[in-house]
Amino acid sequence: SIEMDLLHSNGVLIIQHLQRDYRAYQDFLNFMSHVGDPRNIFSIYFPLWFQLNQVVGTKMIWVAVIGDWFNLIFKWILFGHRPYWWVQETMIYPNQSSPCLEQFPITCETGPGSPSGHAMGSSCVWYVMVTAALSYTVRWKDKSAVTLHRLTWSFLWSIFWIIQISVCISRVFIATHFPHQVVLGVFAGILVAEAFEHTPAIQTASLRMYIKTNLFLFIFALGFYLSLKLLDIDLLWSVPKAKKWCANPDWINIDTTPFAGLVRNLGALFGLGLGINSEMFITSCKGKNSCKISFRILCIAASLATLQLYNFVKIPTHTEYLFYILSFCKSAAMPLTVVALVPYCVHLLMRTTEKKLN
Repeated sequence: SIEMDLLHSNGVLIIQHLQRDYRAYQDFLNFMSHVGDPRNIFSIYFPLWFQLNQVVGTKMIWVAVIGDWFNLIFKWILFGHRPYWWVQETMIYPNQSSPCLEQFPITCETGPGSPSGHAMGSSCVWYVMVTAALSYTVRWKDKSAVTLHRLTWSFLWSIFWIIQISVCISRVFIATHFPHQVVLGVFAGILVAEAFEHTPAIQTASLRMYIKTNLFLFIFALGFYLSLKLLDIDLLWSVPKAKKWCANPDWINIDTTPFAGLVRNLGALFGLGLGINSEMFITSCKGKNSCKISFRILCIAASLATLQLYNFVKIPTHTEYLFYILSFCKSAAMPLTVVALVPYCVHLLMRTTEKKLN
């Protein structure tokens, strides 16, 4: 439509302005784009929070998975273009050459652009973290504590918005998103996170409930895709555009395709359910050691170190279906490691040490 073309063309002007006048901040903006990467939720934020507060850690995974699932469905419904290919194909510049937008190694995402998955993932997980931190201070009753709570509230929400704005600017700067797409992503993420503030049932969900949820999310997404495909609507229309207009073919990554994100998130949710309902979790995280600060610190350090090793596990991409299966397994292994394997090993280590001291 004319209105959407005008919105996109104004967005291109903003991108050109950022790339021209904020060149000195390129490294910082690229870093903030990585900060907003939804994969950091599973490898950094979740290991930290789960060992500090299992309720918050569990909620974080649910919010991330359901939020990213909604993001996928919205992307398929909205058919949002990305700037780096839109400027090459639009007919809004008939009498002049298309604007030149610089591309970066992290520019060439292959899925549709609206709403921004990075902005949505960042806002939902940081919303969970900020509200969790504030839940500790809201209980303070005396006058001085109330003042401290208000200062903490202002500080944490200021940090929240600084991070979200920085992530949004970074995604626009690298020509991956238009401004309206990142704004939509931020507020969509907040809505998903707020919805889970009133969903306590996830804390007592059985393994069967995790499996049912996984099956529902997968079947709905696959059914939605196949139904529209029968109507000759290709929901993977963005992939060939990305391959065609990406400045460097090596920057195209199968990990950014719509189904790759879906499989990754379903694996993480399944791994969480498997871990929480395992005997190793009950023995270690529900035992007497779970209250010890030393136990939690060791679990955090060991979890973060172990998860970094997963980065060295490269999944073969030559066969798409094999990639999806292995990606599911790898994603499931990460929360399972944090929730059950690492705490159980730390529990055994501390028990052995206590026996030797006695």
